Amino acid sequence: MILVASNKNSAIIDTYTTSLLNINKLLKLWKLYWFLKFPIVHLPPIMRDKILINAADLFLNYGFKSVTMDDIANKIGMSKKTIYQHFDTKTKLVEATTLYMFEFISHGIDCICALNKNPIDEIYEIKKFTMKHLKDDKSSPQHQLQKYYPKIFEKLKTNQFCIMQDCVTNNLARGVAEGYYRKSINIEFISRLYFNTMMCLKDPDLFPLNDFSMRILMDNFLEYHIRGISTEKGIDKLNSIINSKQKN
Repeated sequence: MILVASNKNSAIIDTYTTSLLNINKLLKLWKLYWFLKFPIVHLPPIMRDKILINAADLFLNYGFKSVTMDDIANKIGMSKKTIYQHFDTKTKLVEATTLYMFEFISHGIDCICALNKNPIDEIYEIKKFTMKHLKDDKSSPQHQLQKYYPKIFEKLKTNQFCIMQDCVTNNLARGVAEGYYRKSINIEFISRLYFNTMMCLKDPDLFPLNDFSMRILMDNFLEYHIRGISTEKGIDKLNSIINSKQKN
């Protein structure tokens, strides 16, 4: 009797499981049907991201002023009208693109910090990541943004300060705790100095690109920054990184 009951229960469970699988299959087919019949319902977010990614690439390579909506449309292979369906003006596209890049870079920095690397290695990893994705700032995008889109620039600068202040403060505190940075440093002062110096490095009036590549500026600044705050242990770590880069 117990065996018979068990078999019945098993049969009921099997039937129930089969029904669930069939329902899931039907739901997937139903979603596919609606996607194929009305793709416009699903495509706007995809299309918007495609516009932002390509616009960011052009802005970083050629500058916010130089790139036109026609340039972006030609790169993507769509009509300018389609772009205007998502962004009413170039200004709105510039604002959305800077926010998109800011969030992308911020997430990347958070991921690097989560690895809990040596504080000096962490700084160089963040530099490597940002330089790669910001195209070495070869078109002075920050300067163009400040000159032609000042409101967007100020908003971006405020967001950048919040992120960098957090990141640099944590790096400095950890460096002190682990013996790489001197205990006597003023963390609040140095973190603010770090941010403002980074902003100045991207000013082509102060550092003309013909005389100073962004890569050289960043390398020189990081060495200057780390040597100024490090203990002997920190200097040894810095020298090993520099020597390793020279060999490569």
